[in-house]
Amino acid sequence: MWRISIHPEWVVAPAGGNPHPLPELLPLLTAIQSSGSIADAARATAMSYRRAWGMLRQFESEFGAPLVIKTRGQGTRLSALAEKLLWADRRVAARLSPTLESLSSELEGELESLLVPARASLRIHASHGFAVAALVEALGRQHVPVELKYRTSTEAVAALARGECDLAGFHVAEGSFQKTSVEPYLAWLDPRRHVLIHLAHRTQGLFVASGNPKRIGGLEDLARPDLRFVNRQVGSGTRVLIDLLLARHRIDPDRIVGYENTEFTHAAVAAYIASGMADVGFGLETAARRFGLDFIALLRERYFFGCEAAAVTKPLLRNVVALLRGAELRAVINALPGYDDQLTGTVIELEQAFGAA
Repeated sequence: MWRISIHPEWVVAPAGGNPHPLPELLPLLTAIQSSGSIADAARATAMSYRRAWGMLRQFESEFGAPLVIKTRGQGTRLSALAEKLLWADRRVAARLSPTLESLSSELEGELESLLVPARASLRIHASHGFAVAALVEALGRQHVPVELKYRTSTEAVAALARGECDLAGFHVAEGSFQKTSVEPYLAWLDPRRHVLIHLAHRTQGLFVASGNPKRIGGLEDLARPDLRFVNRQVGSGTRVLIDLLLARHRIDPDRIVGYENTEFTHAAVAAYIASGMADVGFGLETAARRFGLDFIALLRERYFFGCEAAAVTKPLLRNVVALLRGAELRAVINALPGYDDQLTGTVIELEQAFGAA
């Protein structure tokens, strides 16, 4: 089985000037940020001190601004420009990673179909989530070919109904929001044909900067004129949840500064806030913690894979269920901030999951 990995690379260029690729500079800046030393950073990035120093000076000359600041007795720290370059790179990765993972998976499937035509791939269409990524990585270690497409929850369930995938990942709020949040999926799920595999419980809430400098206490603060919000895209399950929460609290979205600004992943929302471009967003706790943000929990939800009932006992999905029930993957999922593996791998009927809804 061939594995394909695609990573974003970006360049900067003065108006009318030559472009300057950043694939070597950014790791060097990251290492300087971690070590506080150009010499240590050079060793960490496998380059000579002379080359590292020359690269810094070259880019400083091109930018017309310093990248590092050396202080006697305190080592070396990054300038505001260098910090901004690193945050921009994290934003690029956070925004594009799911798309690139999906494309990599599609290309892997195409190669697999040519090189091993008799081997079936596991087709997963899913709302992006950290436990989904953990499952795909575990399947990769077992050399199971996976065709992964990240899309909205509704799109994933619709693809399952059309026979376009084997597993459709979607999430549903617990409690009083369950009935409303599950309705879009019930148009596609057939209790006589489909069952659910429970992936995890997870927590959604507000992302705020470390230390909560704006003193944000909850949803009621979102309408404050001094706060800038960053949202998820229309059609995403998370966007449905924040809209429901605002309606319950009688908060008009038009009063929220930046409500129209959208990102396509939880990580991209977190990166947007961590880089100082917004003060608050809504999403999964895992993303907030990974970007050093504080988190205000608002609700719990369940993440499911929908699948054909007849397929659960066949080798492809039987292996998935066994993997989800295994201690190794459950430990990985449970270690994700805001995730709970208590029911991971449980196969349940739609009525059992959603009752009369």
